[in-house]
Amino acid sequence: MGDQVQTGGQEEHVSHDVDEKLKKQKAIDDWLPITSSRNAKWWYSAFHNVTAMVGAGVLSLPYAMSNLGWGPGVVILILSWTITFYTLWQMVEMHEMVPGKRFDRYHELGQHAFGEKLGLYIVVPQQLICEVGVDIVYMVTGGKSLQKVHDLVCKGSKPIKTTYFIMIFASVHFVLAHLPNFNSISGVSLAAAVMSLSYSTIAWSASVHKGKQPNVEYGYKATTTSGTVFDFFTALGDVAFAYAGHNVVLEIQATIPSTPERPSKGPMWRGVVIAYIVVALCYFPVALVGYYVFGNIVEDNILISLDKPTWLIVAANMFVVVHVIGSYQLYAMPVFDMIETVMVTKLHFKPSGLLRFITRNLYVAFTMFVAITFPFFGGLLGFFGGFAFAPTTYFLPCIMWLAIYKPKKFSLSWCTNWICIILGLLLMILSPIGGLRNIIKSAKHYKFYS
Repeated sequence: MGDQVQTGGQEEHVSHDVDEKLKKQKAIDDWLPITSSRNAKWWYSAFHNVTAMVGAGVLSLPYAMSNLGWGPGVVILILSWTITFYTLWQMVEMHEMVPGKRFDRYHELGQHAFGEKLGLYIVVPQQLICEVGVDIVYMVTGGKSLQKVHDLVCKGSKPIKTTYFIMIFASVHFVLAHLPNFNSISGVSLAAAVMSLSYSTIAWSASVHKGKQPNVEYGYKATTTSGTVFDFFTALGDVAFAYAGHNVVLEIQATIPSTPERPSKGPMWRGVVIAYIVVALCYFPVALVGYYVFGNIVEDNILISLDKPTWLIVAANMFVVVHVIGSYQLYAMPVFDMIETVMVTKLHFKPSGLLRFITRNLYVAFTMFVAITFPFFGGLLGFFGGFAFAPTTYFLPCIMWLAIYKPKKFSLSWCTNWICIILGLLLMILSPIGGLRNIIKSAKHYKFYS
């Protein structure tokens, strides 16, 4: 009898412990930026995805085309659009493939596919390189666009260093970084999505207005074969960078409510389809019209090639600034989530406003410092594009799909996934080579903090 009472007491004690643990976990989930708010509508997914996808990378597409040439360029643009659309669909599908569980973060899906430890080692470094890399590149873009606005508006005034413009751009993020979660940045994100459509439209319509340049040439710019090949590799990285939205897809989907009858993949997918139509409307006209008008003399940012009418180019550059502000926040949110998760669960800090204030400001300061130190925009895109975006965007979802669903050998699904994996691997190996060469070339003539 005494024994029975004792075991009953033990069971009660264990269940009490489990309840406490769950309560604690729920409190942490309610505080973390990704899982704290789950009442997003389907159109949130549309503009979050547009903001994540249509980055400043669209402005370098005509330049990428000039290094790829007409034939390969058009094929690579269409292939990239198709492959990334397919892998995005896979990620939306896999978000809730285990009944009653949601993979709210990319690495949680990775852990389910590859195992607890290995999943973290595979996904987290790549995701961090992507998200932090994008934020650094956006710091440079924001600073350079502000500088362009200043140079156009205040003609004849004393030039100001790029460094200061990057600092001005960063100052906005020291404020915005303290918005708690994904839903709280939806306003910023909507503004960014509208801006991306606007400046893409300005970029190609101003090119049309300017008309085909008199001595336009479509041949490769590099005089040597090796130069042409390296430029081709860099351009592949630029295209990969343009399709980098997958790193925040599961995190965006995590904000949509879900029930067994109405899973989140329905509304999420609706948003993704609209986002991808917008992506096509932004990317294809800019890439093709920009290249058609300027040929191989196009700059690595199409807006720099266009200098008239002044007011329009000033507006386009301001749109870029607003868009990049939204995009920066969108990519920073999963990083904040990772940092705060580690701080609270592993290092046992108390979830507090002060912890948030310190970690987020340090992150913004870090990205600002790196951007000021290495502002070579084109080379950075090629390098990060191949190195980190190719895996997370082009083939990691396919590998997870094969690992989890195990489709039959040589079935359509199996073949499709393997084709994507092979193309993605080629992209990952080739494009950083070109990007690194470009960075070395730029660094030769570069003065630090100029």
